[in-house]
Amino acid sequence: MSSREDEALALAAVDALTGQLALAPKPGLPDPRDLGARATHEDHCSLRWSAKALAPGLTAMAAAARRTGEPSPQLRAELGAIGRCTEHSVGLAGGGHRGALWTLGLLVAAAALEPGARSKDVATTAKKIAAHRDKRAPRRASRGSSVSAKYGAAGARGEARAGFPHVRRALDALAASRTAGADESEARLDALLTVMSTLQDTELLYSAGPLGLRHVQAGARGVLEAGGTTTDAGREALLALDADLHTRAWSPRGSAGLLAGALFVDALPVTVGPRAA
Repeated sequence: MSSREDEALALAAVDALTGQLALAPKPGLPDPRDLGARATHEDHCSLRWSAKALAPGLTAMAAAARRTGEPSPQLRAELGAIGRCTEHSVGLAGGGHRGALWTLGLLVAAAALEPGARSKDVATTAKKIAAHRDKRAPRRASRGSSVSAKYGAAGARGEARAGFPHVRRALDALAASRTAGADESEARLDALLTVMSTLQDTELLYSAGPLGLRHVQAGARGVLEAGGTTTDAGREALLALDADLHTRAWSPRGSAGLLAGALFVDALPVTVGPRAA
């Protein structure tokens, strides 16, 4: 794999993230409607801008995986160091995307280790990387790890160490919706709702507690049980859930990051275009 291929993987990951951001309506999450009167504490425009700041770090992660050649403790430590630097860069660009960076970083590194691999093989390789402990990580507990310990939720690290089961579920939902005739936006929204319906989202646990998390999961299941986003009943349920979550200021950001990971894996294998003149 060449440096151009490393960059191509990174750009594909950023495209997946911006593709997730472009979806609407996303229950409780920033989307293009924020450019109008429905602005939130996480502005859609600034998130799209700061997403681009992930590209150099993700390129470095792919290069580190290519150079290391195996899902080793050394690679895990290097990815952690790159990730912390990238978080700082993203913060300077407007912030956000911490969960997506964790997911996409591991998946990009896994894709670099296994050129040409697709879907679940990439998730399995990412699981092998995440199994190692990052000994250089800061010892202070993060909000996500504190919430995971309090409620027994898997959290972002648990999701990765299990081989990203919700990325796999999102991929299955994408395939099923497309086969059923959904357009791409509808298929992606159905995949997001599939993740929301079962994920123990630590962001929601922090802001809404276990009862709030179950409320959101039940709302997502309700949309899917009504036929998903392709049906009138499902669309009505989706809009009602979106209004409810925005009123409560509950944001299922963990689901959004995992959908971005699924969209990246769905786009593999990434091809390298011709070099610009």
